[in-house]
Amino acid sequence: MLHIQIFNHHIKLPYVLLWILEFTILVGCAYISVIYSGGRESVGVFDPPSFQYGLIFASVMMLSAFAMGVYEAGVSEGFGSMMVRTVVSYCLLGALAMLILYYLVPALSIGRGALFGAVMLALGAVLLLRRLFYSLVDIAKLKRRILVLGAGKRAKSILDNISEEALIGSEIVGFIPTDQDACEIEPRWLLNAAGGIERLVKKHHVDEIVIAADERRRDRGGFFPLEDLLDCKMAGTQITEVVEFYEREFARIELPEINTSWMVFSDQFRYSLIRDKSKRLFDLSVSLVLLFFAWPFMLLTAVSVYLESGSPIIYRQDRVGFKGRVFPIYKFRSMCQDAEKDGKAKWAQKNDSRITRVGAFIRNTRLDELPQIFNVLRGEMSFVGPRPERPEFVAELNEMLPFYDLRHRVKPGIMGWAQLKYSYGASLDDAANKLVYDLYYVKNHSLLLDVLVAVQSVEVVLLGKGVR
Repeated sequence: MLHIQIFNHHIKLPYVLLWILEFTILVGCAYISVIYSGGRESVGVFDPPSFQYGLIFASVMMLSAFAMGVYEAGVSEGFGSMMVRTVVSYCLLGALAMLILYYLVPALSIGRGALFGAVMLALGAVLLLRRLFYSLVDIAKLKRRILVLGAGKRAKSILDNISEEALIGSEIVGFIPTDQDACEIEPRWLLNAAGGIERLVKKHHVDEIVIAADERRRDRGGFFPLEDLLDCKMAGTQITEVVEFYEREFARIELPEINTSWMVFSDQFRYSLIRDKSKRLFDLSVSLVLLFFAWPFMLLTAVSVYLESGSPIIYRQDRVGFKGRVFPIYKFRSMCQDAEKDGKAKWAQKNDSRITRVGAFIRNTRLDELPQIFNVLRGEMSFVGPRPERPEFVAELNEMLPFYDLRHRVKPGIMGWAQLKYSYGASLDDAANKLVYDLYYVKNHSLLLDVLVAVQSVEVVLLGKGVR
């Protein structure tokens, strides 16, 4: 599947086309509903206010769909799950957001009948469009055909990953073994390149070759076909490094595939004053807005914690932040007061007995994280970034995981890319699995990616994803 890159973040081109079509359909549905429901007085076929309402309606519904993870669910969970999420996003999130907007800006109100009609029209039209889209984008003739050079550990890792995560719009046509690699791929996947790679490219209509050979040196008569790859590239076939493939398809950076020199010569992993200032402005704006709407919930949470288990209400704990600086993070207390009575730091566990009844609820709804708004306002945290860990854990993780300390080259966040892509991390193995997503964020963080994470985090809160 073809991709475009916006602010270093890879987006599949067919999805961009889908979003444009959906937005157009949503505008049309709102416009038709307003015209035929009498939601506005004295409207004609061409009514600018109705068109403006359509733009607002479409924007709110699209944001609601993103917030509920609709598009990712269509790939990872199937059409049925995507359909349920769409109904929830339009009928609950979207409709509620529109009603709040009417309350704040009465001039935009067009009546509940028009809103109901627009939502129902939009549901039918958009679901029909998506059914058609997912049918077309995954047919064999339109798939991007990928050939993998290598049949060792790196190649096997690709095969394992595409078995776990759907590679919609693309397919692997085969693997070419090299002399130096110990083959770990099943024979049915192997292709013979004796007649040259270019011949295989033509025979199998290959669009892209992914370089996943474990060994690339050509000494001692080893086989690594640089000349063949150059011929394929000059003939129009895309040549992609395995690290870039993972980054593009799975939005993560695989630890076994990278080294320091790769980071040094990468286009990213660099400081930008404009990006730094825009991120701080984003943090302040979102935090103040969130604080304005969240303070009643914060007050109720504080009262609930106190009534169940007394004080302290706020739990203060040291975490490692930007450039390794230790700072106090604030949370509503969700565990009993002697949760670490022996003084030793412990990872949270599934169904942890230390968590109180109120604590379980505020963890599920992420209400316990709200005091961290003040950490953001103080500049110790960002709204979006890698989650900060305790100094005791960081010391151990730095020794065990390569490049773990790179997480501290950006400010830690209340929410993060890894939290969207991976479940709650409460062990060394979880930390390693989350690190590949944290490194992706460190490499590619931008205002666009921050907005994307912030919007999609609504799904995490509503569905209680990744909670222990």
